[in-house]
Amino acid sequence: MASDSSSEKKPKSYRQYHPYQDFNVPIQNLYNLPSSPEYLFSEEAAVQRRSWSENLTYYTGSGYLAGAIVGAAKGTLQGFKEAEAGETLKLRVNRVLNTGGSAGRRFGNSLGILGLIFSGLESGLVHFSGTDGLLNSVVAGLGTGALYRAAAGPRSAAIAGAVGGLAAAAAVAGKQAVRRYVPI
Repeated sequence: MASDSSSEKKPKSYRQYHPYQDFNVPIQNLYNLPSSPEYLFSEEAAVQRRSWSENLTYYTGSGYLAGAIVGAAKGTLQGFKEAEAGETLKLRVNRVLNTGGSAGRRFGNSLGILGLIFSGLESGLVHFSGTDGLLNSVVAGLGTGALYRAAAGPRSAAIAGAVGGLAAAAAVAGKQAVRRYVPI
């Protein structure tokens, strides 16, 4: 039986990569890297945006980290203020650590949830509108604030939505200003 040429696999093309070639070291580790492009279509390569799952991870994680740091700092200061004159050093340290940890968890969880809601709303808006821009971020900020404070009543939700929209607009405007005016 003759083999059909269409069923034969073409060998993948690779390029040799030597990570230490510029350092003149005797180590000869060569790696085979694919020479094909990372993206199949050029439209995918042109997009300068994270995927929804990367957005979810980024906003939630950075929100939790920032909240935990701010909360721990605030709680630590509060622990120093609450220390009483007759306490031993061990009790003072324990009070500072407990209040710092407690406040850090509260703030971290709150900002992590805000990041989670914001990333979900923003990714959904980008998906349904088909565009990525300032308006999607502002609307996601409005929705995040409103959803986060919805249980406190409509007035509180409206105020929090306005604050969220302003914060998102300021963040996007700051990001664009940094891209434009700060050389990297």
